[in-house]
Amino acid sequence: MTLTYQSPDCAAIIVAAGSGSRMGGGVPKQFMDLGGMPVLAHSLRAFGCHPRFGAIVVVCSPDWVGEVQAIAAASGVAIMTAVGGATRRESVQAGLTALAKSVTVPEYIFVHDAARPGLSQAMMNSLYAALQSADAAVPALSVVDSMATAADGTLAQSLDRSHMVKVQTPQAFRAATLIAAHGQWDGAAEPTDDARMAQAIGAQVAVVAGDEQLIKLTQPQDFSLFRALHTNRSSQTMRVGQGYDVHRLVEGEELWLCGVKIDHTHGLAGHSDADVALHALTDAILGAIGAGDIGQHFPPSDLQWRGARSDQFLAHAMNLAREAGFAPGNADITIICERPKIGPHRETMRARLAAIMGASQDQISVKATTTEGLGFTGREEGIAAQAVVLLTPL
Repeated sequence: MTLTYQSPDCAAIIVAAGSGSRMGGGVPKQFMDLGGMPVLAHSLRAFGCHPRFGAIVVVCSPDWVGEVQAIAAASGVAIMTAVGGATRRESVQAGLTALAKSVTVPEYIFVHDAARPGLSQAMMNSLYAALQSADAAVPALSVVDSMATAADGTLAQSLDRSHMVKVQTPQAFRAATLIAAHGQWDGAAEPTDDARMAQAIGAQVAVVAGDEQLIKLTQPQDFSLFRALHTNRSSQTMRVGQGYDVHRLVEGEELWLCGVKIDHTHGLAGHSDADVALHALTDAILGAIGAGDIGQHFPPSDLQWRGARSDQFLAHAMNLAREAGFAPGNADITIICERPKIGPHRETMRARLAAIMGASQDQISVKATTTEGLGFTGREEGIAAQAVVLLTPL
């Protein structure tokens, strides 16, 4: 999928304050492992690599603030944290308060359950499009089963399912609408969600097509269901991709390789930070899932990417890979240059790549070679990099 990038005009509030008591095991479900990383990390990466989102607030229990910050750092996503309240409404309000104190409130705010890890770029784009003509928007699935009420274990009244839907998150709002809905809530009863609060003040709430991948992890078996859905999406096959990139060495530029800044007499020139290794690896991942190349997703003609850090390019590619149902198997990067020496930085590079990709360090290899003084790399006119990546089904 190729996205059209705009200046950030959205913020996300991720509600992660629940105890997950129905899941069991003593660890809240948002911190359990899913596909090699915590459940929360899936949503963080989804919002973090979408260019419309300039601020992300994670609302959590005070006992888990440190863990949330560690997960965000490992995911390469900048966040704010807020301490949740006794109810969902209070937790979202805490997120709104944190936004108001820390940043200029954006035009749109998305509220999402941390326990729904299957968030796609397509869903965010669909909700954003709906907000252009509505006060709020929610994803919803049609109800296909017969519906009825039950009391004391006995079937009671049948219900007409023709107008029923199952509402999911994220729920998207014009910021003014969400703030007003919380400010005007009378407190007579706790709302089921923020969309109901918006309706209570007369807001128009649009409905967009939901996504079966956006299941809410509530029971232990939901983890198996989520994995099965993503395995089916990827047809149970592994994918291999390769990438190659070159940038010129010039004086006066910073030198970034594998997401690590290296002191050197020259740096790499390019539209972004020109991290040749990250560009090669990003192309390898995009190639593995048949999603084009880095130039399609981050065109050099787009001024907003001038001088941008390339780690967000790699994070974007990994998010698309996970959306397609794949996790990192291993990655092998070769940097081709005479100088600087890569050896002293190798482990730092491996750790940085692992953090961006949501992988373990032993899944990442960084190597270096020279061309024995031959060619443009031998003359130290530039640096080249090639990458090979294996993606495995989630």
